[in-house]
Amino acid sequence: MHPLIELRNVAFTYHLGRNSVPILQHVDLHLHAGQFAAVVGPSGAGKTTLLKLVLGMLHPTGGVITTDPTRIPISGEKIRPLRMGYIPQLETVDWNFPVTVEQVVLMGRTRQYSLWPWHSKQDYAMLAQVLTEMEIAHLAKRHIRELSGGQQQRVFLARALIAEPDLLVLDEPTSGVDMRTAQNVLHVLADLNKRGMTILMTTHDLNLAAAHVPWIVCLNKQVIAQGKPEAVFTTENLNQTYQSDMLVIRQDGMLIIQQKPHGHTYHDLVPNPVLGH
Repeated sequence: MHPLIELRNVAFTYHLGRNSVPILQHVDLHLHAGQFAAVVGPSGAGKTTLLKLVLGMLHPTGGVITTDPTRIPISGEKIRPLRMGYIPQLETVDWNFPVTVEQVVLMGRTRQYSLWPWHSKQDYAMLAQVLTEMEIAHLAKRHIRELSGGQQQRVFLARALIAEPDLLVLDEPTSGVDMRTAQNVLHVLADLNKRGMTILMTTHDLNLAAAHVPWIVCLNKQVIAQGKPEAVFTTENLNQTYQSDMLVIRQDGMLIIQQKPHGHTYHDLVPNPVLGH
């Protein structure tokens, strides 16, 4: 079975004047239809750049990116390009922009337009469907800045889904929200995946990824390891990925991951008034 999208020996370098800044190198990665994968790694590892390469927002400076060659046209029609839905980090969104929930979601249908600049009955029917599916129909007329972080994330999920994507791409979907909201977002994504949606996301939360995502990619400029969480989340892989001492605890079928505490004692950190330091 051919991958839905495949990266072979992909590299990306930013050119700033006379300086070159390598971001990714020798990246080999493939994603099959129906797969749910999370890319993890430290800040500056190239996670967002990787997503932008997959989306076609950036072009690799080395290697190749291909989509499924078996999607053969029917009756001589052209092959439909791979449709992707993208959800950026919430922190990058201007929440003061005067727009309502339903207006944001309908933006996902813009690419479907041909000659007509207004929305069709089908667009509004799909709007009602995805708002109900994301449990935000009652918020349709609300301004986006009035919503909680979890509600905002559901709005952007709805905007992506209304475009009927083949691949859903999310950049840190649990960033900036509380633990309960983060778990709810992952439950929504897991449910979409069970219904056939292919999902690629980045996350900084290793424990949420271990609990909810079936395929993990450890990235730091290049792919360190990829596979099921129980195989990938090892001390060796995480130490290499994060360049730090990581602790992996396996208990009752669960993975618990954290950075090892430094060897400081309480007395090392608290000044001693008697000794004057």
